[in-house]
Amino acid sequence: MSYTPFNVLTIAGSDSSGGAGIQADLKTFSALGVYGASAITALTAQNTHGVVALHVPPAAFLSQQLDTVFSDLRIDAVKIGMLASVDNVRAVVAALRRYRPSHVVLDTVMISKSGHALLATEAVAALRDELLPLADLLTPNLPEAAALLGQAEAGDEAVMLDQGQALRAMGARAVLMKGGHLAGALCPDWLIEADATSRLSGPRIATRHTHGTGCTLSAAIAALLPQRADLAAAVVDAKAYLSDALTQADRLQVGQGIGPVHHFSRWW
Repeated sequence: MSYTPFNVLTIAGSDSSGGAGIQADLKTFSALGVYGASAITALTAQNTHGVVALHVPPAAFLSQQLDTVFSDLRIDAVKIGMLASVDNVRAVVAALRRYRPSHVVLDTVMISKSGHALLATEAVAALRDELLPLADLLTPNLPEAAALLGQAEAGDEAVMLDQGQALRAMGARAVLMKGGHLAGALCPDWLIEADATSRLSGPRIATRHTHGTGCTLSAAIAALLPQRADLAAAVVDAKAYLSDALTQADRLQVGQGIGPVHHFSRWW
């Protein structure tokens, strides 16, 4: 019996240790029952201690990857992560305008947990002004939201909500403001849509193995968007998947630093 799966494309950087980026996205897609394709924007030499080196191939090669995938596969959703350069941002913008995929989730990857810059300074404006308006959902953490807006990082939920609304006003159809950087026992996220604003809160999970958390959440949302009735349902279920992966992360002993979440905790 043949089977036609949903096809989800990740456009992001490669993590040589397998915990974040393209590798985390493809694991998440598989765990949530969709077929994953990829277009690689950058190569990193990294492990659980951090990023050691970064190599960005020519943007023309990224465009070739995108054209080749879109010309053959029916792409049901796109997740965008690390873009690294302004030329890569514009290559993705051109592809989205050319192929108009049904769902676009933009994870504004700018700085690694170890403090390594993953987006060139001159690319921030292009991402904000050219790519953000093409996104169905933007998923910034608080430092990323502040950088996009040129403001101080939110220190409470009121400012967090104001900044999310300001980002949506820039053109994104919805914004998921991630509150993991706030202090407290809970991690409050705010989903801001055109006609609704929802507070999605969960307990802070006690684990240091959080490598790839943001990549995994945005990939999970992209994987679930074609499978759920609406954006809110996809976000709620994606958060539940990530919560389970974080809860089980300590069972997965990988590396000596900040390890990955357990993408396949339901299976092994």
